[in-house]
Amino acid sequence: MSPSGVGTQTRYVLEALLDTGMVEVYSLGGAIKHQDYRPTQPEGYDGKWTIKPVDGYGNKDMVRGLIRQFKPDILWFMTDPRFWGWMWDIDNEIRSQVPMVYYHVWDNYPYPKFNKNYYDSNDVIVTISKVTNDIVKNVSPDVHLEHIPHSVDTNIFKKCSDVQLQKFRNDSLKESDKKKFIFFWNNRNARRKQSGSLIYWFKDFLDIVGHDNAVLIMHTDPKDPNGQDLEAIMENLELKNGQVLLSTQKYPSETLALLYNMADCTINISDAEGFGLATLESLACETPIIVNMTGGLQEQVTDGEKMFGIGLEPTSKAIIGSQDVPFIYEDRLSKEVVVAALLKMYNMHKDVRESLGRDGREHVMKNYSFEGFKQDWCNLIMKIHEKYGSWDNRKEYSSWKFGEIK
Repeated sequence: MSPSGVGTQTRYVLEALLDTGMVEVYSLGGAIKHQDYRPTQPEGYDGKWTIKPVDGYGNKDMVRGLIRQFKPDILWFMTDPRFWGWMWDIDNEIRSQVPMVYYHVWDNYPYPKFNKNYYDSNDVIVTISKVTNDIVKNVSPDVHLEHIPHSVDTNIFKKCSDVQLQKFRNDSLKESDKKKFIFFWNNRNARRKQSGSLIYWFKDFLDIVGHDNAVLIMHTDPKDPNGQDLEAIMENLELKNGQVLLSTQKYPSETLALLYNMADCTINISDAEGFGLATLESLACETPIIVNMTGGLQEQVTDGEKMFGIGLEPTSKAIIGSQDVPFIYEDRLSKEVVVAALLKMYNMHKDVRESLGRDGREHVMKNYSFEGFKQDWCNLIMKIHEKYGSWDNRKEYSSWKFGEIK
């Protein structure tokens, strides 16, 4: 239920399934430190949805116990595979009773062959982006693969009325900021998001156009321990007169939609991005985007024919890695490329920017339809249940296989 990409997409999927009236859900709510670990039941679902707070992402004994206790028909899980190795260690125990369905996030090439054992430990993998889909198809060609890209609620993220926007501007901005060109950045302040680089390069952009003519609104935690101290960077660059505004309050989606509407452009220059929901939300609100052509961002900014903002080809592609992820590309942009894009968007005629935004909304509605997303998930879950079964009618799974010993 958290406002992260994984949190919102999980909520969208589960709510769609619950709304059919044919499904009950028991969730493990992890990834954050909780104040209260008692199971809760969200309102409006008549006790058919239970969320149990857990530290991390759970553990083997917890999953074993819950499967024995509740006898679920499907085990559904999501996010980076690094968090689920412990569960794939017991896939033979789980899959003998219920199918494992994994909604997969992966940011970039080269093909992660080191993930093959993980991929092969699932009954079904569903991918969030075209890049992820191509990766799974090539690394584990025998796995049952489906593609359902992320989506946003386009009934909330949409163009607002002039009256709504004017009131929000009056309530949110100082008089001196109301005539400025607004760039909006909505991300977690984490290393790969390049938040510090953006502030440095935005100052270079302001040195060209004038510090009174544009503003960067950053909706984030400037003190996130996984990121940079943004306030210290602003202090060092002497950006003390409202050139960069920090939005630190947690807002409901309706308020975020107004922020996108107020902005002239939304920007994301992450060096790795599985999908990037903020820019999809922005396009749904008819606000064009500037993005790095990496991960899922590249399929948002263009449909292959039209552009819905400015897509920046990486200046460099460095192979980085760790003990868990031996190799993956990190797509970096240069200052010159980013500043040039800021200038291009700033100097673009308003009519052209608005046209990009309108086309972007059509792109979202056509290729990332919220209603289509929900229906696709409901159809797929029912298809999986019918094809693979569970418990007494478990199908399509064997705990052994024939192989040649060489």
